[in-house]
Amino acid sequence: MNRALLVVDVQESFRVRPLWRTVSNPAIVDRVDELVAAARAAGDLVVWVLHAEPGTGTVFDPAAGHVRPIDGLRPGAGEPMLTKTAHNAFTTTNLQQLLVSRGVRELAVCGIRTEQCCETTARVGSDLGYAVTFVTDATATFPIPHWSAPADRTVEELLADPRTLPAAAVVERTEYALAGRFATVSTVAGVIGGILTRS
Repeated sequence: MNRALLVVDVQESFRVRPLWRTVSNPAIVDRVDELVAAARAAGDLVVWVLHAEPGTGTVFDPAAGHVRPIDGLRPGAGEPMLTKTAHNAFTTTNLQQLLVSRGVRELAVCGIRTEQCCETTARVGSDLGYAVTFVTDATATFPIPHWSAPADRTVEELLADPRTLPAAAVVERTEYALAGRFATVSTVAGVIGGILTRS
């Protein structure tokens, strides 16, 4: 086993926020489930990563009960479940130790948010020497407000602001930033096809 699938932050915390209705990829659960099934069938390691912000009282505070895999996804027996408190999946977890101990050299990254925890994980993974595949259509994100916009705006106000960066543009910029530098950009179908070919 020298490949691992990292499922990053596909958790209920996002679904309970009003912004969820703007999600870029409503099929995120199905796409991730396809990848997980293919990885398991090939004997690849599947690692589940959740984001937590203890003591904040937000939807990312474990005390709120939402820091768990999103309904429809279920980690299998023996599949590691890591909890991080940084944007990338490495810095505040034992992910690197886990991957090294399993002889993993190739990573596929999927999850929520495309440009934030997923992209950051891909970049750090690349810098650590892993061959990274970024599975864009198994990621999801949301429109991003302008940096000077008030933080307490409603979803309607966010969407009405012409300075808001649409989710499609966020995804596109992430692909441009990663491709050829930090990762190979691919699709669920492409990754599954590659798994079948190599297995």
